[in-house]
Amino acid sequence: MKKLLLASCALLLSLNSAQADEQKLTISVYGFAQDAFKEILYKPFEEKCGCELVVETGNSVERLAKMEANKDHPVIDLAVMTTQDALAAHRKDLTDKIDTSKLANFDKLYDIAKDPNGDGHSLGYTFYTSSIAYRSDKIDLTSWKDLLSDKLAGHVALPNITTSQGPLTLYMLGKAMGDDDTTLKAPIEEVGKHKDDIVTFYVRSSQLVQLMQQEEIWAAPIGRFAWKGFSKMDLPIKWATPKEGQSGGMNVMVLTKGSEHRDLALQFMDFWLSTDIQTKLAEGLVDSPANKDVKVSDDIADNLTYGADTVANLHLIPSDVMIDNRDKWLNQWNEKVGQ
Repeated sequence: MKKLLLASCALLLSLNSAQADEQKLTISVYGFAQDAFKEILYKPFEEKCGCELVVETGNSVERLAKMEANKDHPVIDLAVMTTQDALAAHRKDLTDKIDTSKLANFDKLYDIAKDPNGDGHSLGYTFYTSSIAYRSDKIDLTSWKDLLSDKLAGHVALPNITTSQGPLTLYMLGKAMGDDDTTLKAPIEEVGKHKDDIVTFYVRSSQLVQLMQQEEIWAAPIGRFAWKGFSKMDLPIKWATPKEGQSGGMNVMVLTKGSEHRDLALQFMDFWLSTDIQTKLAEGLVDSPANKDVKVSDDIADNLTYGADTVANLHLIPSDVMIDNRDKWLNQWNEKVGQ
């Protein structure tokens, strides 16, 4: 009888543990604005689903590496990343196709967010423009070429080639130099010539707010998603509108292949894409909406990548070009710029 009772207790504990595990969703996201995401997205979802949300943070390349390292035993259920890393994840067989029939908000997305890489393995949740945040009291910035000008020498930060902003910045520098070649050879060589004038080649955009606050830098290329931290500073900081235009991209959600919580992940994905959540994130200047039903004031819109016209006029680098040239870019960078 005692053995039977112990066995029953063990079974009950096992079932309770399994049930608890079923109500736990692990997501991997970018590290910025996590307090806002917690209040606007995470807490409301946990209250709605009665589940626990485990949030890991890092950059896109880091989570791709973690997904690959744990391919046989996934530790992440849903991840967000750049479109090119999402394509790389699909090529490595790390993601599952998304069943959009289970997403009530799918049809509300801008068309280019519905299947960014044409493989059915990712959904765009936010767009962003990439331009330059700069101290308007120190410089007048009108071109991407100004990043390497004498007036900014010793007061500028550039993104490392390994970041999502790295290739975009180099591409726009190339355009400013009259070179549209996606080999990025010319702009990399030009950065190499000026590397001693660069305060830092940053890996995380969160580094830049402190550098700007301490007046160590006057300008840095950033994605619009990182603008909120700069806009809150008690300094005259502007968002540049270079004559060559702006680059940018899209961040997407993917489902990890082999996840045991796919249904819960889809629920979270749909919740994130809802008009209500996307509106609140936009109004908080956290993310620009991929949901075309989102309406915001002109003041809010001016601080976002907002509206179909804006999205349609970005100078983007296709995901396959990004992936197929990444190693070549890195080799050139290491040779001309170093670490």
